[in-house]
Amino acid sequence: MRILFFATTRDLAGCESVEWEADSPQTEEALWAWLGDRFPGLLPLKSSTRLARNGTWLRSGEILQPGDEVAVLPPVSGG
Repeated sequence: MRILFFATTRDLAGCESVEWEADSPQTEEALWAWLGDRFPGLLPLKSSTRLARNGTWLRSGEILQPGDEVAVLPPVSGG
């Protein structure tokens, strides 16, 4: 599974993307647990960060598949 980071999440992760070698379907919580282990600085943003799976917002309870591309998108503000 390819995980893409944008804006603040990219800064906190220190990279633009990472591969998660999940060989079975995973939950959003499992993804956050993995991200928290690898990039602890992301965890404070968890409640305000949205995930997109293959270009579509991830819905509650949706299962991630090993070949998915997941974007980690922090809150955005503008003026």
